[in-house]
Amino acid sequence: MSETLRKVQELARRKLLRISGHGYDELAADGLLAGEVIDGLEAAVVVEDYPAYPKGPCVLVLQKDAAGRAVHALWGIAAGKSEPAVLITAYRPDPAKWEPDYLRRRGQP
Repeated sequence: MSETLRKVQELARRKLLRISGHGYDELAADGLLAGEVIDGLEAAVVVEDYPAYPKGPCVLVLQKDAAGRAVHALWGIAAGKSEPAVLITAYRPDPAKWEPDYLRRRGQP
């Protein structure tokens, strides 16, 4: 498991969470509820991990909403901080851009 995801999940369990302004915009654009995304974090699967990202470690994960539909969520922790976990963005992945499992971008090995 990704160390970044493990840290984000632990912060979520402790209710140390924040949603970015961009995150709220993207949630609304795709008709997603913040609570569903937060609730889906425990069962999240890593899609891409960026532990050395300059703005702080972040991880793109595949989650499911309450209806079982795919959601991609990008979670992070600001550089130099240990909390809170930040939901940077969340969206419904475009099937034209992702393999059917939503774990790999089309055309990538």
